[in-house]
Amino acid sequence: MRLEGWHLIIIIVLALVLFAAPKLPSMARSIGQSMRIFKSEVREMKKDGSSETKDSQDASDAVEGKVVGHPDAKAKNNGETDVPPANRV
Repeated sequence: MRLEGWHLIIIIVLALVLFAAPKLPSMARSIGQSMRIFKSEVREMKKDGSSETKDSQDASDAVEGKVVGHPDAKAKNNGETDVPPANRV
């Protein structure tokens, strides 16, 4: 006799009912609570994302900065880099 996928599912369900019956309500409650938290977090992320797109249209908070090159760029820049020397001995 060969066990297929649905046989294994039935065996797992029976084992859960027989051995974990007292804990099933608390497990279902915690799973439901986790799903509610997950849904609310996804909803908050979507709401935050839509407010960020509105804010990104206002470029008043833009910050200018200098891009620092990699230390291996010495060969390309005749030994000059934007990276400060290491102070560790």
